[in-house]
Amino acid sequence: MSVSLALACVWVLLASAVAMGPRRFHWPAALILAASGIPLLGWVTWENGAYWGLGCLIGGASILRWPLIHVARRLAGRATP
Repeated sequence: MSVSLALACVWVLLASAVAMGPRRFHWPAALILAASGIPLLGWVTWENGAYWGLGCLIGGASILRWPLIHVARRLAGRATP
């Protein structure tokens, strides 16, 4: 297993631990996880190929689904006149 995939597994474990924690930590942790996950996703894709990168993208989006939903709603509200 490559180092990038091992770190992606650690990222998933941290995200799961945050999800089990108190609710007041969810949004700050989601921002930190997103900020660290984006470069990690690029590294996984670079080192292991597009299929592994796509798998990690889908996994990360399923973990961070509520922040993604809120961002999509906010962007959709700004797009409509």
